[in-house]
Amino acid sequence: RISDVSRIYKIYAKRLEKLGIKKIEDFLFHIPFRYENFSLISKTGNAQAGEVVTIKGKVIEIKNGYLRRFRTIQKAKIEDETGIIDIIWFNQPFIPKSIKTGDFVSISGKVDLDRNRPIFKSPEYEVIESLNDTNTIHTGRLVPVYPQTWGVSSKWLRRQVNKILSENKNELYEYLPYSIIENLGLESYIEAIEQIHFPKDEISAKNAKKRLSFDELFLLQLSSLIKKREWESLSSKKPFSVEKFKKEIEFFLKSLPFDLTGAQDRVVKEIFSDLSSKRSMNRLLQGEVGSGKTVVSAIAMYLSYLNGYKSILMTPTEILAQQHYKTILKLLGSFEIKVNLVTGSKKPKDLTSANVLVGTHALLFKNLGIKNLGLVVIDEQQKFGVKQRAEIRKKGTNPNLLTMTATPIPRTVALTLYGNLSLSYLDEMPKGRKRVKTWLVPPVKRNNAYKWIGKQISENKDQTFIICPFIEESESMKTVKAATKEYERLKNDIFSNLRLDLLHGKMKAKEKEDILDKFRKGSIDILVATPVVEVGIDIPNATIMLIEEAQRFGLAQLHQLRGRVGRGDKDSYCLLFAGTTNPTSLKRLKSMETIYQGAELAELDLKLRGPGEIFGTMQHGIPELKIASFSDFDLIEKTRKEAEKIFPEIAKYPKLLEKIEIINAKEV
Repeated sequence: RISDVSRIYKIYAKRLEKLGIKKIEDFLFHIPFRYENFSLISKTGNAQAGEVVTIKGKVIEIKNGYLRRFRTIQKAKIEDETGIIDIIWFNQPFIPKSIKTGDFVSISGKVDLDRNRPIFKSPEYEVIESLNDTNTIHTGRLVPVYPQTWGVSSKWLRRQVNKILSENKNELYEYLPYSIIENLGLESYIEAIEQIHFPKDEISAKNAKKRLSFDELFLLQLSSLIKKREWESLSSKKPFSVEKFKKEIEFFLKSLPFDLTGAQDRVVKEIFSDLSSKRSMNRLLQGEVGSGKTVVSAIAMYLSYLNGYKSILMTPTEILAQQHYKTILKLLGSFEIKVNLVTGSKKPKDLTSANVLVGTHALLFKNLGIKNLGLVVIDEQQKFGVKQRAEIRKKGTNPNLLTMTATPIPRTVALTLYGNLSLSYLDEMPKGRKRVKTWLVPPVKRNNAYKWIGKQISENKDQTFIICPFIEESESMKTVKAATKEYERLKNDIFSNLRLDLLHGKMKAKEKEDILDKFRKGSIDILVATPVVEVGIDIPNATIMLIEEAQRFGLAQLHQLRGRVGRGDKDSYCLLFAGTTNPTSLKRLKSMETIYQGAELAELDLKLRGPGEIFGTMQHGIPELKIASFSDFDLIEKTRKEAEKIFPEIAKYPKLLEKIEIINAKEV
């Protein structure tokens, strides 16, 4: 731990943790996000106003001065053989203690004019041994600028990285096979670490980034392959019989009130193939909102029941758990399969008699008493941590694992993130599912949009969602429409003749369920909500989705919110209100009008805004890339091919294996 290294680090430990620095080596992977170019060296007599330059000289005067209202000014004069130049800083009274008269200094910054004389205002500085000293880290070169936090400046971080590199450089070692380095023209690992922090020039910085980006994705790909092999070697179990129950399965499928789509039929076959294997299933099912993932999981649960096994379905929220419980009960209840719901607010006494348990995290903390758990289904799996996913599997002995997500992830990225899983895609929507017409509404048409919504509700008995990004107005985001405030405004001023209610994540589970029941039964015309409705809410009569401050959402999340309407047989609509005039943001939102495939929107968002917009900053299980990007599809493809090529002989590379073990240890 960094707090054990020194007294200074102990003081800084909590601040550094915010930057992801918990151990000394983490400093080396705290990568600069840009560089200041202070590499142009000039003499004081040649300094021109507007230039960004570095000068080196001798301090002939330095002192603190005082301005009004207790503010201070620091003044210095620096001399070289061509003349003298003035330097000023503001409110940094410690500088005259750091720099003394007679010291040699290197100063970098933009040259200004003061009374027609060149002057530096608040430049970067450092004391040097002589005018010929080139070992500078804050001036006179490409200077790294780091992500920082309160009390931890780029300058302080620079000093730590430089010190760690100079003292521990010999402990760094090359772990990539030489053949890969040579074939791909990569820098050595040690050179890349040095040059990413203190590059000789822009080409060196680019080459260092190329090497470290490759490493990051390559190690991720190899780690997935190793996990897949480990799963296959440790997950033996008794195969489920499929052929034996062919008639029962056919009868069950005929009993469904709809025909399976071609995609559902294909995925069911993939799952049955896994279940009838001697190895436990480890499959990720990705599908659009409303593509029928729950039905597929119910079919797998039915096969589990026929084979004498029990099933668990775990979800991240109570709303989603209740939704799934009702769906599973409707599908399986008539076949004498007992389904129980387990959440923080609902705890049945007898869990042992249930054939299927549907619930939230509460399932992790219950002594379920299940001796023959055959199938674990985890919905919206990326919202659970690695430990949580592992914990639920411990409820049985090598049960089959089916994880599901509606988060649209480009396939190339999915293969990187979930290369240890078998992947299935529901890329076809059920018949009769209507496309949700989507419009980006300009501010001048806002009132007309409200009138149109009122007319749709009055004439067609339609129901509407209005989504706001936050529950309460944030002082730092005054322009964001808060759900509570917006609810009052809409209720009193815009839709005073209609029935409105409010739903947000801070409500108690019972309160949420009561509101949703009223909405389902048609007692509410308009539900104002936060994105808590993103998953798990199925209201067939809801036909309009209005999203405020749409630019604050990623396209993938907007697509999921849009999927909450259009679930019945009526025409449905999604209206996007944007609180921005930024042309790039508006163009991004405009893509929602023509693109209806989640994976395509996710890929577009990756290119335009980066992975945070897809995976979300609060989601677990998504590795945080320090330098590479999930939007670099070419590099992802290249690292996957290289990983697959070397994987059969990975035992020959112990240093590479050691590196992967370190990465895997961080996940647990």
